[in-house]
Amino acid sequence: MRILVTGANGYLGTGIVETILNSGNEVTAVDLKVDRVDERAEKRVCNLFEIENPYEYFGELDILLHLAWRDGFVHYSSAHIDDLPKHYAFIKNMVGSGCKHIAVMGSMHEIGFFEGSIDESTPCHPTTPYGIGKNALRDLTQMICKQNNAVFQWLRGYYIVGNSKYGSSIFSKITAAAEEGKKEFPFTLGLNQYDFIDYPNFCAQVAAAITQSQEQGIINICSGRPEKLADRVERFIIENNYDIKLQYGMFPDRPYDSKAIWGDNSKIEKILTR
Repeated sequence: MRILVTGANGYLGTGIVETILNSGNEVTAVDLKVDRVDERAEKRVCNLFEIENPYEYFGELDILLHLAWRDGFVHYSSAHIDDLPKHYAFIKNMVGSGCKHIAVMGSMHEIGFFEGSIDESTPCHPTTPYGIGKNALRDLTQMICKQNNAVFQWLRGYYIVGNSKYGSSIFSKITAAAEEGKKEFPFTLGLNQYDFIDYPNFCAQVAAAITQSQEQGIINICSGRPEKLADRVERFIIENNYDIKLQYGMFPDRPYDSKAIWGDNSKIEKILTR
């Protein structure tokens, strides 16, 4: 299949593009820069929101995987609301012009404060502009796909563990600090429990989900189990042989973070074992 991947040069995009290519599919990778994208992909440098007919412009590809999103780790950035009409118009244009398979990266932050396992019927009450923006785009994308009889897949991402210094997660920040030679890293108490998924597994789940159409709707990209933040970070430091120690209690927990939250992985397990 021929897949258009937006936001391809980002932390998620680079690994996902590589995994899709490894599965034998073709990728057109789009971003404002594409210097970190796999050389096997067709690379396009552009602002996708400025293209009049993106479906035609990118070659009428089979699947849109929309990863592009500004300030993903800055949860109170105004960009999440300011950019929402642009994402909506882009997806509407793609579907209206003929694209029949739409997959968009979502976030567990759409849910808001919740404790327990999240499935596709869990009510959403987002509490940050990031969660509100993603939640609104999910509803709009689902509406567009339903009106045009297109495949709708919302890939709800959880907490990704990877040792790339290019991301903005705590794991990327620890990697950057360790590479800079720092011996201590300021940390919370780390008592909250989250659904952690290793970066290669995350990319594999995304690639598997979008290259099939039997399972649609919200698909949790997750491990399916909770783990205490402190335990996962300590294990991450050991796994990567970093000479750095956590300074517990230096930062408070974010007030909008749930104490224990994880994804129901039944749909992605069906996809992976089919």
